Amino acid sequence: MIVFDLECINGHVFEGWFDDRDDLSRQQEQGLLQCPVCDSFSVSPKLSAVAIRRSAAPVSGGSGREMASQAQLDAMAEFAERMTQYVENNYENVGSSFTKEALEMHYGVKEFKQIRGTTTKEEEKTLEKEGVPVFKLPTFNTDNEDLN
Repeated sequence: MIVFDLECINGHVFEGWFDDRDDLSRQQEQGLLQCPVCDSFSVSPKLSAVAIRRSAAPVSGGSGREMASQAQLDAMAEFAERMTQYVENNYENVGSSFTKEALEMHYGVKEFKQIRGTTTKEEEKTLEKEGVPVFKLPTFNTDNEDLN
């Protein structure tokens, strides 16, 4: 058994017990996960802290330090993948209209919703100046160097 912290789209956090990670994924894909507080079916695993155990004895094929570094890289890669998946599944992609949409929601022209998209460096400065809260995530596969 493995325990995951789960969070619904309304921010309620609760535990789920599963046979393994595949069991969690299967239940999520089948829409079987439901928030016990608000009954929302939009539920995803919460990012959790990662613990790395250091061994006193080196493992053959590499030093303990090299193994810990690889474990740290693996943990960071998993964290980045889970965060990216969460954003892709729970935020509407508005693409290059991100700044326009964010400003309209900030000033009450449009109803608030979770969005994701791209900005130029100038647009990012405008959002900061206007006091629009933005969380910037790196993108790795963009061909446009002017995008942030």
